[in-house]
Amino acid sequence: MNRSAPQPRILADFTADRRLLMLTAMALLVGTGGAFAAIVLIKLIALVTNLIWFGRADLVSRSLAGAHRGPWMVAAPALGGLVIGLMARFGSEKIRGHGIPEAIEAILIGGSRMSPKVAVLKPISSAISIGSGGPFGAEGPIIMTGGAIGSLFAQFFHLSAAERKTLLVAGAAAGMTGIFGTPVAAVLLAVELLLFEWRPRSFIPVAAAAVTAISWRPMLFGPAPLFPFSGDPQLPWWGLIACAGLGVAAGLQSGLLTKLLYGLEDAFERLPIHWMWWPALGGIVVGLGGLVEPRALGVGYDVIGDLLNGHLLVQAVVAILLVKAVVWLVALSSGTSGGVLAPLLILGGAMGWLVGLTLPGSPGFWALLGMAAMMGGTMRSPLMGAAFAVELTGDVRMLAPLLAATAAAYMVTVLLLKRSILTEKIARRGQHITREYGIDPYELTRVAEMMITPVDALDAHLSVPAAVAVLESGEHRVYPVVDGRQRPVGLVSRADALRWKVEGGHEGETLGERVSDSGLAVVHPEDVVARAVDLMLEADQGRIPVTDAKTGELMGLLTRKNLLQVRSAVLRSEGERRAYFRPGRRSAGGEA
Repeated sequence: MNRSAPQPRILADFTADRRLLMLTAMALLVGTGGAFAAIVLIKLIALVTNLIWFGRADLVSRSLAGAHRGPWMVAAPALGGLVIGLMARFGSEKIRGHGIPEAIEAILIGGSRMSPKVAVLKPISSAISIGSGGPFGAEGPIIMTGGAIGSLFAQFFHLSAAERKTLLVAGAAAGMTGIFGTPVAAVLLAVELLLFEWRPRSFIPVAAAAVTAISWRPMLFGPAPLFPFSGDPQLPWWGLIACAGLGVAAGLQSGLLTKLLYGLEDAFERLPIHWMWWPALGGIVVGLGGLVEPRALGVGYDVIGDLLNGHLLVQAVVAILLVKAVVWLVALSSGTSGGVLAPLLILGGAMGWLVGLTLPGSPGFWALLGMAAMMGGTMRSPLMGAAFAVELTGDVRMLAPLLAATAAAYMVTVLLLKRSILTEKIARRGQHITREYGIDPYELTRVAEMMITPVDALDAHLSVPAAVAVLESGEHRVYPVVDGRQRPVGLVSRADALRWKVEGGHEGETLGERVSDSGLAVVHPEDVVARAVDLMLEADQGRIPVTDAKTGELMGLLTRKNLLQVRSAVLRSEGERRAYFRPGRRSAGGEA
């Protein structure tokens, strides 16, 4: 059977389409689960916060600005950290950290499988950590929790690792959408950070989950943007240059914070005590920071709103910037549970607010740019940062300034750091992560461009002894065998000749009788090389015949060496540099 025949390809396409529809339907359920998990997490954080700081058992979100400054402000975060350490040691170590690196690890090395224990313990530990004063956001934990929901749901069905990954990321995107109301940014986060691909099989289900979550959000959180804002983006002619300059400043700030974070992690690693105690030590620092500026503790969504709307004094912004940076870095490096997005928004927003005092427009406008730039640069996701800010505030007029700021921040962090704040942690555990996507060159190259032609072939009617003689003296290690109509019927190698020679007794047998293979994999000249690679792997063939699609006649041969030439061509296109227009040089037509 010709494995390259149209009918199997049509059947494969039909199967892929059917599975895409199935995954999309599953993603609707996962998106619902992610949205409801988001509201549960937010209410759980509010409950813990109110119990610890205000002695109330209700679900109303309150700022820690009104928390009493005293010994309890130091003790509460430390006790919360101790509980997190105990939960991580005797529950699951996966609850440590801010969630996104753990989700990436589950995708890369865990077959996109998460345990039920993580789905339960991660939101509880995050609520305790944030509710006791931890300077984190809820988005990292909900990305981990939503991903766990998608992964657990997928594990009830016969799905591949790639399909489980799609549902895991769909749950993560739905959770982020539920918290912030930013479906486009959530999908971009999935593409830029989690999926490691851009394909319909993953993009469509993830988008379906995000849209499902945003559909539930008005009922769960209300219809308004999380931080309503209407800044005036009317800038002078040099305004976008100033936006890019602010992005550069955010990139430098991001690089500094990333370096400090992993320097502090190294310091914790050198402590002569078990890591279970580290979150408690970090909690003490958090509490001391709270004595200086209580608003630096907790989620801090109220701080973000005040930065955007100009309801803060300069001294307060400086205090929040410095204290938030210190307590966040120490707490996160101690291995407690919490997210990074909200702290990045506050730190970038405070920097932008202060810089904006010297620039045209309201400080809130520049605070928003600082938030987006900090997020885009630190997480290496500039498109997500710009879209996130627009969806978060509802002000679409900000797109051009936001893009200038996030792209500049991204450029700076790429130049300064080999890896982002997310992938550095994974790299330290031995996994190499690349954040660059490109078109597969094997999908762009046709077999006709790479195949060997003409091909030396052996006639199927040749006797086995004669074939052995040709194989022993010939210049090739492998030959295709063709019938009377020049159609390939098999492949024969020198190893086959040696075996036949040892066996003996083949005088009356033809080569065609010996090697005829009805399942020989072949490709056509118009096929892309990627298809040839798939068939070679499926058939375990180091070489694959190339045949005419209509007659089946042998036209060429594709080998593993030819496949390496595709990669070589890509390297040449990226590495060879030449100028075609230079002063004094004549063009091909002879004109100066």
